[in-house]
Amino acid sequence: MAALYACTKCHQRFPFEALSQGQQLCKECRIAHPVVKCTYCRTEYQQESKTNTICKKCAQNVQLYGTPKPCQYCNIIAAFIGNKCQRCTNSEKKYGPPYSCEQCKQQCAFDRKDDRKKVDGKLLCWLCTLSYKRVLQKTKEQRKHLSSSSRASHQEKEQYSRLSGGSHYNSFSPDLALDSPGTDHFVIIAQLKEEVATLKKMLHQKDQMILEKEKKITELKADFQYQESQMRAKMNQMEKTHKEVTEQLQTKNRELLKQAAALSKSKKSEKSGTITSP
Repeated sequence: MAALYACTKCHQRFPFEALSQGQQLCKECRIAHPVVKCTYCRTEYQQESKTNTICKKCAQNVQLYGTPKPCQYCNIIAAFIGNKCQRCTNSEKKYGPPYSCEQCKQQCAFDRKDDRKKVDGKLLCWLCTLSYKRVLQKTKEQRKHLSSSSRASHQEKEQYSRLSGGSHYNSFSPDLALDSPGTDHFVIIAQLKEEVATLKKMLHQKDQMILEKEKKITELKADFQYQESQMRAKMNQMEKTHKEVTEQLQTKNRELLKQAAALSKSKKSEKSGTITSP
């Protein structure tokens, strides 16, 4: 009986061939928890739920520092502290200031002074390096598929030529087909598609940020207008109250003046009466 190995997610046992390379996940767990890119830092992670679009590290940083800003170098929305993401900050400390990426032309490629770490001798940024490696991996897989299918076709043609007795049959070389210019064009097209997809995602993220900022500005304007109207209403009420108090005081003052005039008049009449009485 063949040995069974546990899935790292559901812990059920499966044959080794049924588990994925690296993370050792079964087919159901790979479908339920696919490997996706984080909305912020763009690193790949195992998605726990469909509503979860950011990795655990970015989720912790959001709780600590709030929503990140675009990095001033790579333009990835992962600058939680300052204007640079953690990746560019660490690379700048280690390798110095960034250079222009030979692929996206942004000032975000760090020269490690080691040609072995370059991708085909090119100085690429982190995102373009990942895209280039993915394209190369897809191309290798498709080349293997083309090679196997062309070899099978070649064997069928040789068998047919032997059966039909054709001595002037021109054999087809699969290596020649794989080294044709069409394969290079395919690599370039695949790479461009990957870049377009990345740019579309970045554009979508920027549009979302603009919408959020516009929403916040609208909310602030509405709040300001409400506070202004409340302040005006309060000032009008205070002015009205002050006017009423002033009128009451003036009325009371007039009454007191009348009383004072009446008292002074009665005192004068009393004095004149006492003088004429003897």
